[in-house]
Amino acid sequence: MKDIMGMMGKMQEMQAKMEEMQIEIENTVVEGSSGGGMVYVSLSGKGELKGLKIDRSLLQPEEGEILEDLIIAAHADALAKAETAKQEKMKELTAGLPIPPGMKLPF
Repeated sequence: MKDIMGMMGKMQEMQAKMEEMQIEIENTVVEGSSGGGMVYVSLSGKGELKGLKIDRSLLQPEEGEILEDLIIAAHADALAKAETAKQEKMKELTAGLPIPPGMKLPF
């Protein structure tokens, strides 16, 4: 019975830490870039667009398709960085816990 109570306490502690981490992730802003820095995209940790910077040389009608591709690439770069940051935070939280590889916690 002692083990179950101890385990329940640890689960509650982990849940509180997860809630704190979710708030921290939401408040994290990551930046992705493309075109050698000609386009920058800022995203929240949840993937919400927070900012967009475009080099003025790309604001020409004949550069439209290139600009579209660069925005998509910068967005993908920022999303990858946000996911990496999220995974690193999860490693910190779950350090020492016997969680099977590949198991996704609620995020």
